[in-house]
Amino acid sequence: MAKISPLMILPPAIFAALAGLFMSGLVREDPDQLPSARAGQSAPPLTVTALGDLPGFDDDTLRDGEVKLVNFWASWCAPCRVEHPNLTALAEAGLAVYGINYKDEPDNALGFLDELGNPYRGVIADRTARTAIDWGVYGVPETYVVDGDGTILTRFAGPLTERSIESTLRPALEEAGVTLPDPLPVE
Repeated sequence: MAKISPLMILPPAIFAALAGLFMSGLVREDPDQLPSARAGQSAPPLTVTALGDLPGFDDDTLRDGEVKLVNFWASWCAPCRVEHPNLTALAEAGLAVYGINYKDEPDNALGFLDELGNPYRGVIADRTARTAIDWGVYGVPETYVVDGDGTILTRFAGPLTERSIESTLRPALEEAGVTLPDPLPVE
């Protein structure tokens, strides 16, 4: 009887471990969505400045008892321009939407809002990206659903489209007790 070397078992064992790892990634709820390390945690403090004369918001706003969206955006971000009508529709449907302008020139950010409209109840500037880092932002746009006590319920990376609103935001908002009109009126 031939003796089997442990080195002969190693390649199939490595293959099986990698296959299991890849399979677990494929069977996630949404394999295209980046996980949020902040889901279920309290929203980190805001390290930001005012954006022009626009109404701002602070840590107390995040804990005011109302479910809200916090959207990281920038004037130089093409996907932010794409999602803007959807943010406006969400705001017009009565959802509290707050904006954090990311690494942008104030005049450019204000021009963006003048051109496309301002869907935000409050907007602030994160010129150094300190707040974005604390929140775990990979890039803009990113949108967080935050409950009334300041807990992050979910995060969506990328532009909010009608599809992502239906598949990601609507379920998170409904779980938090917020009902959006169906369908959402997007211009």
